[in-house]
Amino acid sequence: MRKTYKYAPVRKGKKILTFALCICLVLSLIAVIFLKTFEIREFTVTGGSRYSEQEIKEFLITKPTDKISLFFWLHMRMFGYGEIPFVEKIETELTGRRSVEVTVHDKIVTGCVEQMGSYLYFDRDGMVVESSKIKLPDVPVVSGLKFSKIVLFEQMVTAKEGIFDVILDLTRLIQKQELIVSEIAFDKDYAVTLHIDGNQILLGKREQYDEVLSVLKSIVSTLGERKLRIDMTTYENGNNRITAQDLNGDSSSAPMPGMGFPETNEPPPESGITGDGQE
Repeated sequence: MRKTYKYAPVRKGKKILTFALCICLVLSLIAVIFLKTFEIREFTVTGGSRYSEQEIKEFLITKPTDKISLFFWLHMRMFGYGEIPFVEKIETELTGRRSVEVTVHDKIVTGCVEQMGSYLYFDRDGMVVESSKIKLPDVPVVSGLKFSKIVLFEQMVTAKEGIFDVILDLTRLIQKQELIVSEIAFDKDYAVTLHIDGNQILLGKREQYDEVLSVLKSIVSTLGERKLRIDMTTYENGNNRITAQDLNGDSSSAPMPGMGFPETNEPPPESGITGDGQE
């Protein structure tokens, strides 16, 4: 009796397997070409002053697909970038197959207050825009005041009505004069003292601080390494009533050199003020 064998199913199975392997190989090749074609080689960061280009890159590129320009751009458009402290928004642009440009917009902060180990930063309108453990060196801390309301993303409210307008005016003028103030301190009578690089600047309580801060800028530029307690509480209209006391040991007060007074250890007769700002 003659035997017959059927080989067709085996050959058909081999053909299907071969075809599938070819498809996988082609798809893999396409994927490699795609990834190499769109691999980010140039990552440019513009705008922003709080973070370096490398820090922004580390914030945004957190997984392998983020290194592919097209995927990165789509992800940023669809899902955003999450929370980055002190960053208002980030705009992303594809500048080429392998190049991406991101533009960083910082949150505008003019001052902060310290609450339970954190710093609450507010903008020029008094809105609390950020909470952080980090103290920014170019943003002054406001101290000596009580707040009846201080909530993230809401307007700050001070216990004393109207005092926050003074804070906003001071922070605006400090930025305008490009002064690096570490602290704006209010005493119980709401008189103001600024702390600048280890120096104490007594401004007192005023309706307007424009003139005194304009003069202060020229004084600060001459201080050098000296640490002084500078009393400007009775200064107004260019009367040169400014005295200084050395914080490093000398307790006597003297007229501020270069402000129209003779350089002596005694205050000028016409002012009659001491280092405490009293007549």
